[in-house]
Amino acid sequence: MLSLTNVGFVRWATTPLMVAGARLLHTATLDLAARKGTREKARKAKVKKVVEKVGFIRHDLRKKGKLNLNVANKHIDDSWKQEPKDDCWVSKYYKWRVYTVEEAIQCHRETHHPTVYNLPNAPLYAHVELNMQAEKVTRFVDNFQRMVAIPHRFEHGENRNIIVFAKGQDPLKEAKDAGATLVGGMELIKEIQNGDLQLSEYPFVLAHPNILPELVVIRGLLKKNKFPNPRSGTLGVNLAEMIQKYAHGINYSAAKDEQQKDFGSIVACIGTLQMEAKHLESNLTALLQDVNSMRPKREGRFVTRVLLKSPPSGENLKINPFLYIPEEGVFSKRSAKTTDAAAGEEEDAEQEEEQRSAASGGA
Repeated sequence: MLSLTNVGFVRWATTPLMVAGARLLHTATLDLAARKGTREKARKAKVKKVVEKVGFIRHDLRKKGKLNLNVANKHIDDSWKQEPKDDCWVSKYYKWRVYTVEEAIQCHRETHHPTVYNLPNAPLYAHVELNMQAEKVTRFVDNFQRMVAIPHRFEHGENRNIIVFAKGQDPLKEAKDAGATLVGGMELIKEIQNGDLQLSEYPFVLAHPNILPELVVIRGLLKKNKFPNPRSGTLGVNLAEMIQKYAHGINYSAAKDEQQKDFGSIVACIGTLQMEAKHLESNLTALLQDVNSMRPKREGRFVTRVLLKSPPSGENLKINPFLYIPEEGVFSKRSAKTTDAAAGEEEDAEQEEEQRSAASGGA
């Protein structure tokens, strides 16, 4: 028999030994290294996990940690409702009353009378609702911001500092006489490069095409939507018209809803209540026509509803926008193909007529 000390000696020996002639004891050196990744897991286990506290959420609103909000469709369609038959009705059971622009303005003037709100010169806002669906079902119209020229000016109360870049005495004088805040050429570009002039003070940057190559050096200092562009109307030959548009026009932006991507809205001031009703209607027409120019190439409505509002009154007076713009688009793949085919047939007919006339003339 072996003692415990002998067994220990046998365990750490370098050669195997037979114990009592029956069992082989393995005496090779043991590898006591930890398994790969064990120490790293142990360190991670020691790190204290911070549990973020979340407020109480109803059981029917819980879905993988996010609120399952039942968002109602913001495109209101009351065409299925019946027309009111008298002058007193419950609004939710009948169609919205449609006012003319003149009637809506008169209603707001009554609520803003000195005996009520006492704001006779309150601003009048047009709330335009849009269907932002693009040509494809999975695509939507991008948010856009535009400036529209209006026939009748009003005090908008906004900062409209305009800087104009041009070369030559005549364009600079034209821009200065039209009311530009700051006018110049290469000297302004150098001041901007040196940091002596801050472009953040000028929300609108206009330019004449003759100085466009020199403006490229400050392209990085200008925001993407500030660099003069003929599409946005900030680059052109007629500086006076451009300055008048950006100084006295209506600045509006269309934005999609966060939950409902096919719903967009525009809020734009078209004038004040003390202006003539016809002048306000003309400004509204200019706004709607400019918005309709952004219509996607698809069938159906782009402008879905227009409301006239005048804070602090809560009245939302609906008008018919399709008196000023077409109700539905006529764009489609089929219509494009048919128009192309019709144009091709017309060209063929004209060529045949020319050949016949040439043949008859030669005979």
